[in-house]
Parts: sequence; structure tokens; C-alpha cells
Amino acid sequence: MILRAPANGIELAYETFGSPAGRPLLLIMGLGAQLIHWDEGFCELLAGRGHHVVRFDNRDAGESTHLRDAAVPAFGGDGRAPYLLDDMADDAAGLLDALGWESAHVVGASMGGMIAQSLAIRHPRRVRSLTSIMSTPSPHAAPPSKAAMAALMGPVSADRETAIRQSLVTWEVIGSPGYPLDRDRIARVAGLSYDRSYDPAGTARQLAGIIASGDRAPLLKDLEVPALVLHGEDDQLVPLSGGIATAGAIPGARLITFPGMGHDLPRPLWPEFVAAIDELTAVADG
Repeated sequence: MILRAPANGIELAYETFGSPAGRPLLLIMGLGAQLIHWDEGFCELLAGRGHHVVRFDNRDAGESTHLRDAAVPAFGGDGRAPYLLDDMADDAAGLLDALGWESAHVVGASMGGMIAQSLAIRHPRRVRSLTSIMSTPSPHAAPPSKAAMAALMGPVSADRETAIRQSLVTWEVIGSPGYPLDRDRIARVAGLSYDRSYDPAGTARQLAGIIASGDRAPLLKDLEVPALVLHGEDDQLVPLSGGIATAGAIPGARLITFPGMGHDLPRPLWPEFVAAIDELTAVADG
């Protein structure tokens, strides 16, 4: 069931899995993605390991607040953005307030990993452990391939069916070459995402925020938080150098890489992801 909470002056849509008595775990998704991109099965696996899991829509995505009155930045423009990743991190902190969580284990994928890093920097007491998946401390540390950038910057879809086809094209490029492409799931999630909220302008604002946010590596070096970095060795959108840079910046961070994994979360790897996250959160909670 989708719930809503005020956070940092906006409203965030979220959903929970598992017992409220479990270890609190916040999932943060990536650029233009919605809470449904955290697969229910993945969330249930985490809940089965004793976590109280929350997935949510970032600002300008899904059923959370869209800043439709804000300017839509042009890619490659003057670098100005309506908001930064720090603002999105403050959104997440506001959601923790609304949930009544003094702190939580935080897991972020892609842009969500960047937001999670910013959350740990800005609100260190709110983050019990940090898991950064297929992410980077700076876009300059992991520039995408030309093919991945072309897929990311694909044309705006005129209707639902076109949006589904475009999503399939994108994941064929940036997905995991070592694992079968789950076309049925991609089409289903793309269709549901379109139904919930199709907002290319919101995605453009998020992208501008990424580009304008600068390099977090110098600030990550001051963190004192148990940290895990998961990254695919065949990621074209955020190459492995991003994961290496993240792990190198956070003192004591553990880096696990996966051959054949691109810029997605292949179902066959879920047990390994969940086991690593569960180990981290258990150790962090003592």
C-alpha cells in the first residue's frame, strides 16, 4: 500500500515491507526511476532477513511531489539546477523523521547511491550503515560509454507503448550482458511507471542536480560508517571506476564486484546482494 509523508517541504510516496520491529532499512532509487524499480521480491528478501524495508519515490518521480514550476535545464547547459543531490538527501532525512526513525541502514542504487552518500555526509547520525550500488562519488569518476549516454538521452515518448519500447531499448544497452534480459519484467515496470507518472522534465531536473553537485570524495573520507559498495564489472552507464572510487573514498568500505553485471540488479544475484547487505547491517547494529 502506497503511503505519503511530508518531508523537507514536499511530499514523498513510500511503501513498507516487513515487521516494524526489524532493522530499519531505506532504499533509494536512481535517475528517473520509481519505487517500483526496487522489485517487490527483492524487498521481501531483505524483509525476510529481519529488516523493516521502506522504498520511496524521489522528488520529481512517481507519486511524490513534482516540481513542475521549476525550470527544465538543458543538458550541457550552464550547470545551474533547480536543486542538488543534497536537497534530495534532505528529503530522505525528512522521510526518516516522518517514519519516526532516528536512524536507518541506507541502500542506494545509481543516483540513489549518490543521494545515500550525501545523506551520510550531511546527516551522519541518521545513517547506521551505507550501501552504495552501481554508483559513484562524481560523474567525472565514471563517465558513461557513448552507447549508454545515447540510450539515457533517448527521445521523449509520445505514448505508453512507445515508452515501453524505449525502456526495452535502454536496458538492452545498459543492462547486464552476463544475464538474460527479463523483457517481460522490464515492459511491466515501464508500463506501470508510465501509468504512475511519466515526467521526462522531472528526470532532466534530477540529472541537472547530479551534474551540479560536484565531487563527494573529499567529504566521504571523513565518514565513520560501516559501508558496502556493490558494482557490476560490465556497467556501461556508471563504469566500475565509480564503485572503486566510492570504496576508495570511504574509510573501511568493502567493495564487491560482479562479472557480467551491468547497470541493473539481475535476479540471480539477489541472494548475494541481500546476504552482503544483511551482513553489513547486522555488524553495524552490533
